[in-house]
Amino acid sequence: METPEGKGIAKRAWEAYVGVVRRTIVPFVEPVVGPLSCQVVEDLIGFWVMWHLYGGFEGLERFGMHKSTIWRKVARFRKVTGLHPDEFVMPGITVNPGEYWSSSVKKVGRNP
Repeated sequence: METPEGKGIAKRAWEAYVGVVRRTIVPFVEPVVGPLSCQVVEDLIGFWVMWHLYGGFEGLERFGMHKSTIWRKVARFRKVTGLHPDEFVMPGITVNPGEYWSSSVKKVGRNP
């Protein structure tokens, strides 16, 4: 064995495959996947903020979100971040529900 890779046959085959994929498939997939991934991230951030503003599952349900929608969004959030929205921390972002709702009442005229 010349190296930990042996003669490198499998490694060269893999690198050739990756090169072909990058040249042929990625240019067609990236224009679709890029905007979709942005949309998913926007949705997850919005869900995380609402989760904290409305006080979690029961608050979102009172807001009018269906239970299955909440479960689905929690599952997607966990799949992407690895954590429950209650446990996830976004560095640089602090959610203050009391301050938000007191400001919202002045602007919108109703409290949750």
